[in-house]
Order: sequence, then C-alpha cells, then structure tokens
Amino acid sequence: MIKSLTGNIISVLSETKLKIVGARVLKVNKELAEKHYSKLKEEQIAKKGTEKGTQVYENTVNYIMGRWHTDRVFAMVYHGEDAIRKIREIVGKTNPEEANPISIQGKYGRFNSKTGVFENVIHASDSEETAEKEIKLWFTPDELSELIYPVTTEKKEIERTVWK
Repeated sequence: MIKSLTGNIISVLSETKLKIVGARVLKVNKELAEKHYSKLKEEQIAKKGTEKGTQVYENTVNYIMGRWHTDRVFAMVYHGEDAIRKIREIVGKTNPEEANPISIQGKYGRFNSKTGVFENVIHASDSEETAEKEIKLWFTPDELSELIYPVTTEKKEIERTVWK
C-alpha cells in the first residue's frame, strides 16, 4: 500500500475478536482480478450499458492489479461467529463517500473521479455465498490454518516451484 496502512487496518480488524485463518501477499494477475470482479462486470453492463459498464469494470480490474497503487494485495481470511457482519461493520460501505467516517473505508478510501473507481483500501465479502466463492478463489485449502469448507484429496503429480 502506498499509504502503508496495513498495520492500522489489521489493528482495527482485531477489535472483532475473530481468528485469522489465512493470509498472503500477492500480485494480482488479470485472471484472478477478472474472476473476482465477474459479478461487477455483469452489474455494470446491466446498469449503465455496455461501454460505460465495461469501463468501470476494466478500471476496477486495473486498480486491483496495481495500476494506480502498489502492485501487491494482502489477502486475509477471518473466521468466527458472525464474521461477515462484524467485518463489514468495521470496513464500512464500499463507496468511501457514503461510508461512516470512523470505518476503514471512511477513513482511508476515496473515490477517484478521473477513473470512476472507488479506491478502496479493503474488500470484505457481503454474504456467506460470496465469502465462500472469494476464499476459494484467493486461497487453497493448504493455505488456511483451519478447513472452513469441505475438501477432498487428489493425488496427482504436479510441477511446482520449491526452495533450492
């Protein structure tokens, strides 16, 4: 993050008393960004028409990929009773202009009128279904300290990068 807010945000999120069961820092590639925002693409095209909707979608994909900020994302999974509601309450509304000023979005987010993109410093799932989709998109079961969804085991040879 350009503003180096990661520590501040984690401190605020710790007020939820939820457990962090997954965390990773990554560069977001186009495939991941497009999958993450697939619902936004559908909504924007339906709401604003093809050209304008596509522009908002493309700007948002470019934003998460680091076009207008650092090219890294710190992804986390919080788990516990009523986790989605607790996190959403602290995070605030997606639009920083509508967010409670003491929420994370209200304090640190902004709307960039030049690009038409909400420059959010944090994302939080809005439902159980969305959370499951997003967690499974951003993390493998092995990257979580607790298995929060059913898993299966596959045996297959795969090529992977290992430490020398």
